[in-house]
Amino acid sequence: MSTAQGSIRIFIVDDHPVVRAGLTSMLGTQAGLEVVGSASSGEEALNILQRSGPDLLLLDLRMPGMNGIDTLRAIKRAGHATRVIVLTSFETDEDIYRAVHAGAEGYLLKNTSQREMVEAIRAVAAGKRYIPRHIASRLAERMMRSSLTCRELEILKMLAKGLTNKQIGHALGISDNTVRNHVNSIIEKLEVSDRTEAATTAIQRGLIEIED
Repeated sequence: MSTAQGSIRIFIVDDHPVVRAGLTSMLGTQAGLEVVGSASSGEEALNILQRSGPDLLLLDLRMPGMNGIDTLRAIKRAGHATRVIVLTSFETDEDIYRAVHAGAEGYLLKNTSQREMVEAIRAVAAGKRYIPRHIASRLAERMMRSSLTCRELEILKMLAKGLTNKQIGHALGISDNTVRNHVNSIIEKLEVSDRTEAATTAIQRGLIEIED
């Protein structure tokens, strides 16, 4: 695809056609920016990236099939030079942490102003990182917290479903006392006062998802 010399070549990955069309229209009016294509899924984006190397990707997090985090990891694993800004409606602590940990150079919400979005695109294309202050502070808090273990996340999901220590112990084949120790560890790591608050906080931060 031909582009104006010196322009930032942008590729959009989002499963909503209205979002793709809106971003293409909005960014296309900005001097020095050119939208060179779009994809509706992570799989489609990876196939196109193998043939063409845009400067910057605007990547949605929640998509059917390959989600944004898996797409981002695949892009980085493949060694593509394309820089990535996550553009999403979601801002749980865990979404932010996973995106940055997977290699995103920027993180924006879809309600970001046009001025800030253009500023972020130019900064990231120039080799900088762009994370708005309120998101950066939440990322810092998340990174300071000790990571929960797989077993603790498993127990958190059971707490959220209202299971007692005895029921959790029976389901996992461990003693009530071991469950109690895990619950105490969870409460300490999440800096909450009890098991109910631990479950609520974990859901709010995106640490666990409760299946219907």
